[in-house]
Amino acid sequence: MELVLELKDADDWIYRGEGAANLVLAYSGSSPTFVGKVLRIQKAPRIESPINGYDSEDSHSALTNDECLLWRETEDLVSAPTREIAEQLYVQHVISPLLGYEHVDAGNRVFLSKEFLKTVEKNILSQRPSQRVDAAMVNAQCDFALLMSDHSVFPYGNLQGNFCISVEIKPKCGFLPVSRFISEENDIKRSITRFEMHQSIKLHQREISEISEYNPLDLFSGSKDRMHKAIKALFVTPQNNFRVFLNGSLILGGLGGGADSTSCMIGEAFENVLNGVIQADGGQRTSNFLHLVTEAISRSGLLDRLLEVQKLDNIDIEGAIHAYYNLVCQPCIACRDLGGEKLSARYAYLHSMSSDESLKIVRDYLIAATAKDLSLMISFRTREDRDVESPYNGVFLDSTNQRFEYKESFIDLDMKPLKKMELYYERDQQIVNCYSQM
Repeated sequence: MELVLELKDADDWIYRGEGAANLVLAYSGSSPTFVGKVLRIQKAPRIESPINGYDSEDSHSALTNDECLLWRETEDLVSAPTREIAEQLYVQHVISPLLGYEHVDAGNRVFLSKEFLKTVEKNILSQRPSQRVDAAMVNAQCDFALLMSDHSVFPYGNLQGNFCISVEIKPKCGFLPVSRFISEENDIKRSITRFEMHQSIKLHQREISEISEYNPLDLFSGSKDRMHKAIKALFVTPQNNFRVFLNGSLILGGLGGGADSTSCMIGEAFENVLNGVIQADGGQRTSNFLHLVTEAISRSGLLDRLLEVQKLDNIDIEGAIHAYYNLVCQPCIACRDLGGEKLSARYAYLHSMSSDESLKIVRDYLIAATAKDLSLMISFRTREDRDVESPYNGVFLDSTNQRFEYKESFIDLDMKPLKKMELYYERDQQIVNCYSQM
């Protein structure tokens, strides 16, 4: 039986946040079908621009011929009638096996009436960041959305404690590239992370007011001390990389944009909210909470699995862009930009590869791009009785003598359009150039 959301249902869905391509709404009603769920609704650009991640072509049409070739090994995906369905199948058939089915929810389709979409858009308008409103609106031409588990809470009907506190982290790329295809001018990429370089251009363009001290290499290091350093840095400057929810409501970080820094006032408010969650004296709760997050991430081992998928990009965009132009049978813009005197045998080698080799390079690069841009959600609740069996992992916080159980999920697993390869290359050059100059 098909699920359909009508006008009468619109007021039960509240704004949770958004990215470049989707709005996320959380359910606040009482229907057992939707309790503990979120709705992921497609957005459409007001002015189509590659800067916002949209192509000039209809981004909601089915896959292009080149994309069908790219994903030909996944038959269901290639035969999908719309791009939205293809994206769901991408998560189900491509990403889930790599990151673990138990940590990924591909979602189920639910149909939406136009009246539902119009009312929801009006209801949430005042809560959306102004830059997001200016860039995109609800896609009224897409008559369905994805219904997914709300990973900021534990499954409905299985609550033991009186709270659920969740952390959403965007880890970003956790390794430095070593590809021989990186040009001498861009050698800085081998020693400075993409995240750190990107901070400079964001500051220059006034997207942020201060540079974050977060270094993804710390989070992915496997060293608990370095991981804790990374978590503290994310807390100090959340931007759009760190958010905390209590019982599904945001208590730290930005909703649809970013929160530049955690001021003293915000920090004190967060400390107070943790009362009842972390059993410690005032002034100590936040520190203990960040240790709890570090311990859970360290125990889970999920970052090791994520790093493996990110490293499918093993020749960097400066190598993959050549394979892309092989695939689409177009003159290579990267070679043109390098100039004749700089075209070495290593780039000629890329253009002499077979079509299957080029396909694999581009496919792996786009899968890695998903892994570099996703979020990790970790949810905690107290575990009162150690003898009661639980499907969730446990962690003990020594400093407060509390036992928690936690669950981890990967979210924001968007399939990247093939056309974005050109944008990735241009943005990479822009970020490195800006960082080098600054």
